[in-house]
Amino acid sequence: MTGKTETPELHGSAGVVADAVGNWVDRYAPPATRPYLRLARADRPIGTWLLLIPCWWSIALAAAADAPRWSDLWLALACTIGSFLMRGAGCTWNDITDRDFDGAVARTRSRPIPSGQVTVKQALGFLLLQVAVSALILLTFNWASILLGLVALIPVAIYPFAKRFTWWPQLFLGIAFNWGALLGWTAHTGSLSAAPVFLYLAGMIWTLFYDTIYAHQDKEDDALIGVKSTARLFAENTSKWLSGFLVAVVALMTVAVLIALLPQGNPLVLILGLCAPWAMGWHMLWILRQLAIDDTDTCLRLFRASRDTGLIAALFLAIAAIV
Repeated sequence: MTGKTETPELHGSAGVVADAVGNWVDRYAPPATRPYLRLARADRPIGTWLLLIPCWWSIALAAAADAPRWSDLWLALACTIGSFLMRGAGCTWNDITDRDFDGAVARTRSRPIPSGQVTVKQALGFLLLQVAVSALILLTFNWASILLGLVALIPVAIYPFAKRFTWWPQLFLGIAFNWGALLGWTAHTGSLSAAPVFLYLAGMIWTLFYDTIYAHQDKEDDALIGVKSTARLFAENTSKWLSGFLVAVVALMTVAVLIALLPQGNPLVLILGLCAPWAMGWHMLWILRQLAIDDTDTCLRLFRASRDTGLIAALFLAIAAIV
């Protein structure tokens, strides 16, 4: 591979992906594994973080509401591994279903399937492998969590098609990406309740916030090929919509914390828990103030910064769980 990243090689295991150049996959992974690692987006870990963080929120909130257990460490680790695998499976499925669209968009035509690095049959086999290993991890959870994990496959399967029939595909992504807010709580407690539902809703709106920013990178290509998105829908009103999402995220997460922690009667735990949505809201405001919807580099940078938004909330919830 040469130093020219603007014209990447598109075929064979040495090919690179135009919007993910110079990463650890390109540098260190065995050549035969690179197309599959790119298919799973292992070269871009931000998606794994965004899938994992709601799991950590719910495990920490459940532990703060109940009591932390040593088994929570396994839950956190299992969710980490599972998030990597299921994000990879979701991206693989997305690339299979979107292979024609990806081939028509400058930013995505160098992905493994449209560039010929991986066949559709090979991608399907890789998809099944990732799902199978994820299932083995899920089987270590309680039965309620296992059932939730199986149901999660439905929104994952639907999401790639959402941009064909709705202006709100980011909402479908939020439904799929924040399932861990339900799963983590259930894995700790054995059942669902109102608190994780409100946490799940907060995560869904958060996804609308960050993925609308992400979608502004592709709005011109999306318009040409007829793909819908909230970025195209909101257009110049994006900042106003994102401001509303910010308020909704803080409000919904606040309700989740109050429902979970008020019955405990510990003011310190409650205050620490409430710091999670408050600090998260401030970080979202910091992102919003820097947003320039026509600057693709800024949109990508702010999208990636959303990892820190979620981790800030997870940190406060974890502290509340251990004090």
